[in-house]
Amino acid sequence: MESDKRLYLLGNEAIAYSSVEAGLEYASAYPGTPSTEILETLAKLSRKYNFYVEWSVNEKVAFEAAYGAAIAGVKSLVAMKHVGVNVAADPLTTSAYTGVNNSFVIVSADDPSMWSSQNEQDNRYYGLRSYIPVLEPPTPYHIKDVVIEAFKLSEKFRHPFILRSTTRLSHIRVSYEFNEPRRDIHRGPLDIDPARYSVIPAHARRLRVDMLARWSEIERYFNDAWFNWVEGDGDKLIITSGFSYSYVVDAISKLDIGDVKILSLSGMVPLPKKLVLEAVEDVDKVLIVEELEPIIETHIKSLLYDTDVRVEVVGKEIIPLVGELTLDKVLDAIAKWLELDIKSKDLNIDENLPVRPPAFCPGCPHRGTFFSLRKAVNRSGVKPIYSGDIGCYSLAVLPPFKMQDTIVDMGSSIGLANGFAHILPEEYIVVATIGDSTFFHSGITPLLNAVYNKSPILVVILDNRVTAMTGAQPNPGSGYDAGWEETIKIDIKKVVEGLGIEYIAEVDPFKIRESEKIFRDAVEYVRRYRRPAVVIAKRACTLLIAAWARRRGIEIPKYDVDVDKCIKCGICYNNFTCPAIYPDDEGIAHIDPALCVGCGECLDICPTKAFKPVSEWSDEFKSLWW
Repeated sequence: MESDKRLYLLGNEAIAYSSVEAGLEYASAYPGTPSTEILETLAKLSRKYNFYVEWSVNEKVAFEAAYGAAIAGVKSLVAMKHVGVNVAADPLTTSAYTGVNNSFVIVSADDPSMWSSQNEQDNRYYGLRSYIPVLEPPTPYHIKDVVIEAFKLSEKFRHPFILRSTTRLSHIRVSYEFNEPRRDIHRGPLDIDPARYSVIPAHARRLRVDMLARWSEIERYFNDAWFNWVEGDGDKLIITSGFSYSYVVDAISKLDIGDVKILSLSGMVPLPKKLVLEAVEDVDKVLIVEELEPIIETHIKSLLYDTDVRVEVVGKEIIPLVGELTLDKVLDAIAKWLELDIKSKDLNIDENLPVRPPAFCPGCPHRGTFFSLRKAVNRSGVKPIYSGDIGCYSLAVLPPFKMQDTIVDMGSSIGLANGFAHILPEEYIVVATIGDSTFFHSGITPLLNAVYNKSPILVVILDNRVTAMTGAQPNPGSGYDAGWEETIKIDIKKVVEGLGIEYIAEVDPFKIRESEKIFRDAVEYVRRYRRPAVVIAKRACTLLIAAWARRRGIEIPKYDVDVDKCIKCGICYNNFTCPAIYPDDEGIAHIDPALCVGCGECLDICPTKAFKPVSEWSDEFKSLWW
């Protein structure tokens, strides 16, 4: 390979470029922070380097698609955030039994501290429970080498490999030297082996024995692999896992404590036992630094006990079990371990960052949907239970809306609503709110269950035509594929009709008063007939449309306030909470032209019609909406 150019990339982008260098031929994913940029980057590179890329409808489908490609003999990758692996757990476990016919790399982007997730599970456990090896880069500069190694080892052992990242590694910036890959595309013929890939019980019993043999072989390889190493010297040993190594090195440097031996494990599942035992020779105390769960700590303590090695081992006693590691946390832990009278606060710069609560974007159609839905439900005289879901609309859990009583996982809005509907008294109305991408991901099955079991629920599908929360990726309802090429557009209304829903209505979230009436009718239908009803709120993500307008030089409509008509009621800035609308010192509403995206929702919410258009929607602007 000849060096092409040096790039400045996000960690996720570096994972994508490294996969291309490794010879990637098939990639699939479902968007989810902190993993999204991996497939977005691969989609941009796919045409030039001739490999297939897709946004799949959910993580299980994405996994199975890439798994199938690897069985067919091509180098494959599937990427997802940590909770997405839960969705793919069924085929994940079986893939270790069958193995593959080429590379199969599973990227799990974990999210310590839950910056954009409902939990902070440590997916190294999936490697342990599924017998799938786990690799994790120790520094940003090791991303390229570790990714390429994952492809090489997966091909070598014909076994899936997990590449674990974390939010810090996924979103860090790194200098990257990209080398043009040699393209040797494989396209069959498929040499299928039913005794290996048809996992009936008789086959699975034999496959498990084969899998355990590969597992032992991989462990032996990890003992001498370049990505597991010992550095430094002394009678004190720090064992680190993955990116924790970076914090340890920086902390030791800041503490200026001289020689401490470090065992860095980038391949920690399976645990390289021989290497660990060699590292603990002639040391009198060991500190284990790993992010989240005590995975290597538990296994190392067990190993030392079984081999009758008596050395003091400290881990989660002083390394936090909650939240992502930081230099401060690791520095304080090492100082405590070494009994040094030093605190990280003595070495740091005090940072006073302003608090910025999350809110719907200016012009977000979800704001109009929740505003009109709440008015309709309140005026219907029923007690609402709002079963929420994962997406931008999760923000409705916050004031002033407070319309997400539960948020558990993708598709849980309709799933939990099924349970609520058959338990709560009839004076309650159960309202499930779910986005278009989430509906395609895992909302169809629980809606079918609602039809089959006659669950009296109102399902509101917020169709903004993209997977907006993760950066506006296309989904089956967008009519575009991963590369933004036109493809078949799946009509949500037809899908709902096909499931047997009898009451289906559509609303435009920008038309507040019309929407309120339709929501009231839907609530009445559910109460009277004790059947599920569906309302689809259709309006594309406004920020995406505004960005398209700016790029194409199309004027965005503007609005203003007639201050003589404003009665300072505060509905627009206290109840509707559009960020582009703000009060002056006297409470009179004004519009910030820098934030206004021209949606026009404000026209319908003001009781005195104080908002007025400065410029109307042009035909060119209207043409952008789909």
